[in-house]
Amino acid sequence: MSLLPDRDRDRAVELVQQAYADGRLGHAELELRLERALTAASAHELAPIVGDLPDDVVRLGSTGGRITREGDWLVPRSLHVESEYGRVRLDLSRAVIRHSRIDIELWLTYGGATIILPAGASADTDGLRTEWGRVISRAAGRRPAGGPHVRISGELTYGRLTVRSSARPVHRQ
Repeated sequence: MSLLPDRDRDRAVELVQQAYADGRLGHAELELRLERALTAASAHELAPIVGDLPDDVVRLGSTGGRITREGDWLVPRSLHVESEYGRVRLDLSRAVIRHSRIDIELWLTYGGATIILPAGASADTDGLRTEWGRVISRAAGRRPAGGPHVRISGELTYGRLTVRSSARPVHRQ
């Protein structure tokens, strides 16, 4: 039995695949690292596979305040947001988006969140667990050609998430 959580292995596979897509790894290195990542049994075995690869993760947290990102901000590949009682507003409509896929992990106890996507973007909320919370997604669920795709996961205990699209086109760099 593996001591390594599936999410850690999945994240390592994503990092290796992204490095290949960015041209930092050749095909042979991609295959070798993927095989090692998929057969790793511990974090110790996984560390050398991804240790030299950049992991674009930003962590935001609040107990009772607001977390807001709007305007011309750089969206990381992975965003981890924790809020106990506060509100979260992530407006990607005028943000700089460099990645074709963005992972947003929400951990909200009582607060709520609003995510505004740029025109042409899609969102998948299937990885989000709710207890008494509520998820409303008015965004496309399937990834359109060329537009960014946002994968939302985590947990809403009593909170609410609203995902909607903006009419503004995505700003790519």
